[in-house]
Amino acid sequence: MENNQTQGLRRLFPKPAPGAGQQRLTVMIAAFEGWNDAGEAATDAVKYLNRLWDGSKVATIDPDLYYDFQFTRPIIRRTASGQRHIKWPTTKLTRCSIPGSDIDVIFVHGVEPSYRWRAYTAELLAHATELNVNCILLVGALLADVPHSRPIPVTATSDDDAVRQALNAESSQYEGPTGIIGVLAEVASMAGIPTVSLWAAVPHYVGQAPSPKAELALLHRIEDILGVPLETSVLSEEAEAWERGVDELATEDPEVAAYVRQLEEAKDTAELPEATGESIAREFERYLKKRRKE
Repeated sequence: MENNQTQGLRRLFPKPAPGAGQQRLTVMIAAFEGWNDAGEAATDAVKYLNRLWDGSKVATIDPDLYYDFQFTRPIIRRTASGQRHIKWPTTKLTRCSIPGSDIDVIFVHGVEPSYRWRAYTAELLAHATELNVNCILLVGALLADVPHSRPIPVTATSDDDAVRQALNAESSQYEGPTGIIGVLAEVASMAGIPTVSLWAAVPHYVGQAPSPKAELALLHRIEDILGVPLETSVLSEEAEAWERGVDELATEDPEVAAYVRQLEEAKDTAELPEATGESIAREFERYLKKRRKE
């Protein structure tokens, strides 16, 4: 039985009538290193899915056109045979099919470009058109005043009324400086491609990478939107270990411990009226899915 999010995707992209042939959805999922990627949670989430579903490269974007190599420097690596190899900052597109579903995914993983953002996003959208992308999920993470000991908030926003209704997203109220995700979201919307942006709030006092709890929160939201179960048991253990480690660090500093308690009280008070029956139902549904899969 399809969950609400899967039905939401189907409201946006209904299945064809019997005998019309099978229609597969193609979803582009994009994340960028840099300003949009607190704790590297967003790019880690995309890399996790790419490994999980065995994505294969379909395109790259020429780095010479968009990067200042004095700011985003290439990295020297050594191959297994010991040869030196320069890894240039670039954007890579990979493709996979999600097992047991009718969804294809185009992953976009890159470094936020230094300049020519309009040309860069136009080139990405040209690839999206060529690869028959139906909708775009933009994945980001930001530093915020949230406690590490509570569930990491993930906000879904879209400028498209149909997307907001189908995927339970909100209209963004943000005003201020933006990153490549904000630019790509607007350009995609102008091109008529349904787009939703997912943002995880990373505790600012532990904003360094990695941030497995924020990564896991993003993966759960992507799991809900796509309507496919994800194997995240190892990452769940890493997130729990990360939280225990931050707990230990906080107890060593009374001021940090007091600040964390203040954030916890504010978070609990804000969520108290909701009792979050919807989130409880969603977690229970995810649990049942994984039980059926085992």
